[in-house]
Amino acid sequence: MHPRCRAPLTHHSPQLPSRLPSTHTPWSGRGSWRPGGARHCTNDLDALLAAFTGLRFGELASLRRRDVDTENAALMVRRSQAEMQTGALFDKAPKSDAGVRPVAFPAELLPDVKQHLDGFAGAGRDGHVFLGPQGGRLRRSNFRDDWINARTKAKVAADVHFPDLRHTGNTLAASGASLRELMTRMGHSTPRAALIYQHVVSGRDREIADRLGSMIRKKRGDDDVAS
Repeated sequence: MHPRCRAPLTHHSPQLPSRLPSTHTPWSGRGSWRPGGARHCTNDLDALLAAFTGLRFGELASLRRRDVDTENAALMVRRSQAEMQTGALFDKAPKSDAGVRPVAFPAELLPDVKQHLDGFAGAGRDGHVFLGPQGGRLRRSNFRDDWINARTKAKVAADVHFPDLRHTGNTLAASGASLRELMTRMGHSTPRAALIYQHVVSGRDREIADRLGSMIRKKRGDDDVAS
């Protein structure tokens, strides 16, 4: 049983944009960066990873424990969850080879990831990383209430939607990344899978994640000084 949370993004998560205009400018609102704080919700990490890896909701919902590499701070995207008109959920293969990809995340989020795996993820290597409020499959309908409530408590504009976090991740990662690196990270290109793994071995994806981590450290330090 996983209790439904009512403000998972308000006090212990990176700042969310209070409003995203037509250009989708990220990080325009007030808030606090608190990765590594107490986890209160099965969906808390969902928003963090959406913002700092750029994964789609379906990709996050289909993640299994075996897809999370805590040693190298990376996620392996292999599939995406989809929902039929009947409400049945199923995992589908990516539309192209580029959709199957490893994505590094900032090492600063490792405490959040490990704590989430210990307290909220499904059991076993094939257990889902993210579950619904009653311990079942996470779906858009049972996530929406938590997202709207958290967005309201964080004073984020009502026209900011969960998919906007993916755009935020794209924007943050674009700093210092080449077009090809960014396309590979976000699953937007069509190279063979071997090229994706070669890209990770090169260390550039880790460098991208490390830059995102430096943003977390800088903001967290600023908040500590201000307090």
